[in-house]
Amino acid sequence: MIKLRLKRFGKKREASYRIVAINSRDRREGRPLEELGFYNPRTDEVRLDRDGILRRLEQGAQPTDTVRDILVRENILPPLPHRKAFQAAAATAVAEAPAPAATAVAEAPTAEAPAEEEAAAEAEATES
Repeated sequence: MIKLRLKRFGKKREASYRIVAINSRDRREGRPLEELGFYNPRTDEVRLDRDGILRRLEQGAQPTDTVRDILVRENILPPLPHRKAFQAAAATAVAEAPAPAATAVAEAPTAEAPAEEEAAAEAEATES
């Protein structure tokens, strides 16, 4: 599988990164298939080969989380929906559609309650 990920370079404590397309099983500093851009986190400088990135994504390359964030900031990829928003939408969908099993369970105790009352009434009648 091809990944779009960061390849570190620069001096100690002054890291910069190249955005590369590389086989996911290769080491971080291994030989990339293609260099697609540059990212400097200290100055937030970003240079990207937009056509190369889109071509690799069409071929099925998967960006890492950090590279995805960079691509979203540069308007190459659409932002992902937030997990909380997704969970809230799922919760409202579940609340609006009651499950058939839940209604059957809710009806069962009400059917048993009159039978229990009748049994208690019969027990009192036999005692007196």
